Amino acid sequence: MTKKEHRTFTVEFKQQIVQLFLYCKPRKDIIREFDLTPSSLDKWVGQSQKSGSFKERDNLTAEQKELIELRKRNKQLEMENDILKQAALILGRKYM
Repeated sequence: MTKKEHRTFTVEFKQQIVQLFLYCKPRKDIIREFDLTPSSLDKWVGQSQKSGSFKERDNLTAEQKELIELRKRNKQLEMENDILKQAALILGRKYM
């Protein structure tokens, strides 16, 4: 069994496929005709209806966006904490 090559699709192509689906072309025909996976078609239709964009970051939930921001903030605070620890060690040696 050979592994399928990863394909990328343009935004225009995705929009055309979604339009075909929305204008009543059967799902199975679209999948077969364009050699798509059912999950790809479902994902594109969902993204189009949700945000009108096919970019992952545009289709994140509010909780997912908040989690990303909190992780960034946590990483920043950890770095600041490490810097302060190093400064305390340096100053502590200087005055001993």
